[in-house]
Amino acid sequence: DGSPGPSAGAEEEAAPTEAGTTFRTATAIRQEQRATAAASLGDYLYWTFPAGAGQRPTVRATVTLPPAASRHGSSTWQLDLFDGLRRRQACASGDSTKRASADAESVTLSCTLRTVRPWSEAWSNDPLPGAYYLRLTAVDLPERDLGLPVGAEVEATARDAGGAQAHGGELTAPLLPVT
Repeated sequence: DGSPGPSAGAEEEAAPTEAGTTFRTATAIRQEQRATAAASLGDYLYWTFPAGAGQRPTVRATVTLPPAASRHGSSTWQLDLFDGLRRRQACASGDSTKRASADAESVTLSCTLRTVRPWSEAWSNDPLPGAYYLRLTAVDLPERDLGLPVGAEVEATARDAGGAQAHGGELTAPLLPVT
């Protein structure tokens, strides 16, 4: 039988090659999945990925810039992360804003969130389980560069925080014993 067989999960494993332009149109990616997109300088690019309690998500983004000869100066790029309620989440580590020199070929940004908690107080801005959005854009560039083509590659990963961080922490003994 010379007929080709079905590829096991080929459609399911195909990495996204586009990005949304708003929260509502964000392209879904899985953890450990590398997604790419072609865009223009000035576009807002959105992807969404899942994160569970006890995980510490990290997002990395690399922007391939237009040839230096076609640009008119440096540009500043920003990677923002939001939870499912669209609350901006602060990066615990990483370079979420970076300036690319006028002759740079690419710029790489990263952001590691605090550990995702299983619960939170209503007033808190703690990361909670569910969908997270990442937004990638140039926040400062020469106006004449708007519309030039760029390429973007993003990947979301997560590691288990483990220990007390996974559950909000517990004390084994009182901090100040009652005497």
